[in-house]
Amino acid sequence: MLTIYGIPNCDTVKKSRDTISNYGIEYIFHDYKKSGISRDKLEEWLQQIPLSTLVNKKSTTYRELDEQQKTDLENIETAIPVLMSNSSVMKRPVIEDQKIVAVGFDKGLYEELFSKG
Repeated sequence: MLTIYGIPNCDTVKKSRDTISNYGIEYIFHDYKKSGISRDKLEEWLQQIPLSTLVNKKSTTYRELDEQQKTDLENIETAIPVLMSNSSVMKRPVIEDQKIVAVGFDKGLYEELFSKG
């Protein structure tokens, strides 16, 4: 089943959830704020996508990190603990169907992936 990872009050996540729902696709929503994100899940994702795709350097959360944390986000091993404790620094949503199918909102990609027409 499709899983959407994000935070419920994020506009991009809301837009993604609405768009996917409009295609009639059922999904599970994983709320980072309530459920966190595991090391295992992050390691799995980072075998599929580059760290630079997952880290949102334009986010408020990223800008609020100290310089050491920002440096740590440049390397997978040191990035994982930072991502686990600061899930808002990840691009949202991450959409998974066995494997990652999308990171962020992309209307064209969603149409390609989820439309039945």
